[in-house]
Amino acid sequence: QVQLVESGGGSVQAGGSLRLSCAASGLTYRRYLLGWFRQAPGKEREGVASIDSDGSTSYADSVKGRFTISKDNAKNTLALQMNSLKPEDTAMYYCAAGPWFWRGGVLNTAQYDYWGQGTQVTVSS
Repeated sequence: QVQLVESGGGSVQAGGSLRLSCAASGLTYRRYLLGWFRQAPGKEREGVASIDSDGSTSYADSVKGRFTISKDNAKNTLALQMNSLKPEDTAMYYCAAGPWFWRGGVLNTAQYDYWGQGTQVTVSS
């Protein structure tokens, strides 16, 4: 049974930093994608960053240069370091896992089979 459990959300002032973590278990993909998505109230879920089993990363334009995705294979964890946070980064953040082969794109929700329950990030101005 696949489980993805996020942690690390919270409230921070604009310009601050947060680090999100996702503990993954039960994944059986030989090659895979791990991603971070976010969803603000009244908006669609959007891709933020992804990393594949080889370590290649992709970022949404809105977070490039501010967010860094990483993974620790030994600990089966995924992280998202978020710096220079802006009020528009406020959202529920989800980690996700899916197969490596193309199925919509690395920042497309269709690419991912499994989702965590989410962790809230609130950035105040």
